[in-house]
Amino acid sequence: MNRIFWLLGLSLIAISCSTSSRTNNSSPTDISDVTLDPSLMVEERQLDTLYVTAPPIESSENSEAEPEFEFTNDTYNESSERKNDLLHTKLDLRFDWQKEAVIGKAELTLKPLFYPSSKLVLDAKGFDLKEINVLDGKGNPLGFRYEYDEEQIFFDFEKEFSRNDTFVLQIDYIAHPSETGGSAAITSDKGLFFINPEGKDPAKPQQIWTQGETEWNSRWFPTIDKPNERCTQEMLLTVNQKYVTLSNGLLISSDVNSDGTRTDYWKMDQPHAPYLFMIAIGEFAVVEDTWKDIPLSYYVEPEFEEDAPYIFPHTPEMLSFFSEKLGIKYPWKKYAQIVVRDYVSGAMENTTAVIFGDFMQKRKEELIDYLYNEKVVAHELFHHWFGDYVTCESWANLTMNESFANYSEYLWLEYKYGKDEADAHILSEWEGYISSATYGGHPLIHFGYSIKEDMFDAHSYNKGGSILHMLRQFVGDEAFWASLQLYLKENAYQAVEAHDLRLAFEKVTGMDLNWFWNQWYFDKGHPILNLDYNYQDENGMASLTVKQVQKPGDMRPVFIIPSSVQILFEDGTSENRPIRVSQREETFVFDLEKKPVLMTFDPERTLLCEVEADNTPVNAFVYQYSPSSSLLSRLDALQALRQAEHPELRNIASKALKDPYWAIRGLAMSLIEDPNPIEMELIRKMAAKDPHSSNRASAFEKLIEQGDKVAESAAMTVIQEDSSEVVISSALYYLRTLDSVRVLKYADQLKDSESPFILNTVAEMYVLSGDLEYLSFFEDRLENEEMVGFVAVNFYDLYQSLLLKANMSTLENGIQGLNSIALDPNQPALRKAAATIALFRMKEDIKSNLTELQDGVAAKKEAILEQLKKKLKNIKDQETDDTLLSIYLNISVE
Repeated sequence: MNRIFWLLGLSLIAISCSTSSRTNNSSPTDISDVTLDPSLMVEERQLDTLYVTAPPIESSENSEAEPEFEFTNDTYNESSERKNDLLHTKLDLRFDWQKEAVIGKAELTLKPLFYPSSKLVLDAKGFDLKEINVLDGKGNPLGFRYEYDEEQIFFDFEKEFSRNDTFVLQIDYIAHPSETGGSAAITSDKGLFFINPEGKDPAKPQQIWTQGETEWNSRWFPTIDKPNERCTQEMLLTVNQKYVTLSNGLLISSDVNSDGTRTDYWKMDQPHAPYLFMIAIGEFAVVEDTWKDIPLSYYVEPEFEEDAPYIFPHTPEMLSFFSEKLGIKYPWKKYAQIVVRDYVSGAMENTTAVIFGDFMQKRKEELIDYLYNEKVVAHELFHHWFGDYVTCESWANLTMNESFANYSEYLWLEYKYGKDEADAHILSEWEGYISSATYGGHPLIHFGYSIKEDMFDAHSYNKGGSILHMLRQFVGDEAFWASLQLYLKENAYQAVEAHDLRLAFEKVTGMDLNWFWNQWYFDKGHPILNLDYNYQDENGMASLTVKQVQKPGDMRPVFIIPSSVQILFEDGTSENRPIRVSQREETFVFDLEKKPVLMTFDPERTLLCEVEADNTPVNAFVYQYSPSSSLLSRLDALQALRQAEHPELRNIASKALKDPYWAIRGLAMSLIEDPNPIEMELIRKMAAKDPHSSNRASAFEKLIEQGDKVAESAAMTVIQEDSSEVVISSALYYLRTLDSVRVLKYADQLKDSESPFILNTVAEMYVLSGDLEYLSFFEDRLENEEMVGFVAVNFYDLYQSLLLKANMSTLENGIQGLNSIALDPNQPALRKAAATIALFRMKEDIKSNLTELQDGVAAKKEAILEQLKKKLKNIKDQETDDTLLSIYLNISVE
């Protein structure tokens, strides 16, 4: 019942009762006056006639005016009404790079969904419409009228079609994709992007790629651009022969045309949503792979060809893992992954052809123990079941796509690296959601969003994935995966809402799960808890009081929380007592045979919540740390003991050097300020053999900090055999502490490395030596391919610091070389910036040391200083790149 009418009803009842008592002298109705019909259970009363009259209006000026109420409905973004069913889309596309235009021919096949119709609305944003034809199902032309408002085409056909009739639209058009906005998650709504279209930037390839989500593919082809629509697809792409193309589905043919161009024909014969259509065009290396009978391909820039399997790591294994767990084999005919430049989102799950931003494109050495690529690959792959195969029916239901993709990251990490790695990941997901919720929360299924792009937030992603994690723990693994299989089978190639998932889980488990969906999907917030533990020695009774303190109105006031309490005893034994929190404040009492040393609510740490207060005594955390306890419990114990500066921290940290999880081992090492001999030996072993590169590197840094002199053999072995550039660099720094001259021999072994990270370390060894012979090492590499980005800034800075020690002639030549790079329009932007920053730092260094120089040297250096000022001013005056100009704002020429 609507709340307003419910309150109004109560008011009328109150008026009736009070008026009756004032105007009649009859006694209250006797119980015998009430009859109950057992079938209807309706109360019948014989009431006297009721007269209601309005009270006289008071004329006093001091009387208060009645408050005015404005009753409005909440914002409700409904699912798009489907009047016509888009069956197939065929696109024939060419591209005008100079004008950044798409020259297209579209052929759309449709039919009314159910009701007869003579009308159609297509989304087509910013098109020049050249010619339109409408044909019936037999190919006969039909009369029609249309109107176009630059956003949509409104058709009025001379014939009314039934749901058994198909009709075809043929549209010749030119699209000029343009931007009207963006969001934090998808920074532009342009739909189709020309990258470096005229080839003016030598550091950037020429590319075309698309980003359709949410409803922006209609900037480059006409369609019904809604997530609850789906159709099959054909794509003909005519391009310069030097370019590679990619689209959804399979490449059927590739034909060279008489004008020297080539037309690639891609066909997708399984229906999917229009926002998942994609194209990508550019000069890519394509690395082929297979999984079962499914072709796989990895598209990267040519210099990363050898790194492609590491850029998209474990793709075949992920396909096997997800297919087996879901009980549904990967449902599409191919799987391609491509990295593009200047992408406006992280990655996009276009069906069979995923686009990634160039943050993914790294050398394999940089990807060692770097799990981010794996998580993104898993995320986009899992979308091919949740998002592509089964698609959210509206953007309010976006979490029906994104929660699963988010949780796939946990599932993959748990399978591949163990529960600790997965739990560390979900901890960061919780932190992301809770941080965002401080700025205002909303229901997971959010019909009241302002703009659809707002749905791409930490609720749809982080919170949604965390809710699936809780659901999995509640129903159990077997039921969880069986429910997902049923959900996918029943909703294949369909649009879904949250209730479809609930019904699948209810069919499998036999449970009524409305309570779970109501609080987690359709309400906002999360529990904020105060936990109060107690134990009474005299009767052996322990208790836990759970108080939910989240603010009503901002969040749901009471969450139902099925959980447990772990009770640990001093002899190492423990008990788990299940509880179910269902009140704002609730106390649970446990009869124990012996005194506990620690009680823990939600010991497996699966509940998405905040704990505002917890009266666990700090001494209890000594017992909480155990390699067999959950990762988050171990972390809590170490952090609590650290914060309290507890005397047992050292002993616990020493044990934690052997913890099964790498991050705990690393934390333990940082907590031990003065390692004893046994601990030092463990740290040396970590430097040489810890499974995680981060710990190996940190261990060498710890050895340097402690002045250790006995790990030279391990460091030399690392330089020869370790694959991690970070570890090799740390070992090199360690060797320098042993012998600053002999380390140059090891640096010389590494000077031809392709790793910018290692080259910077070698450069630092050379600068610290002060030997000017090493200037040639820098000058030979200033314009190498690997010297781009921020690594170039550091390398150039090291170069200028050594150059300043040279004689005037060498110094002037070096300055001129840097100046040439800074002014060269063909250089990558950040390399130009690196050269300019190096000149600026030289100027600052000379200026600060002038007073300490002898007169003759000072005069020469002052002349150099004036040259540098003029060159910097000239660089700033000639620069036109906005990014560089913003960097140069902080560079003073005086």
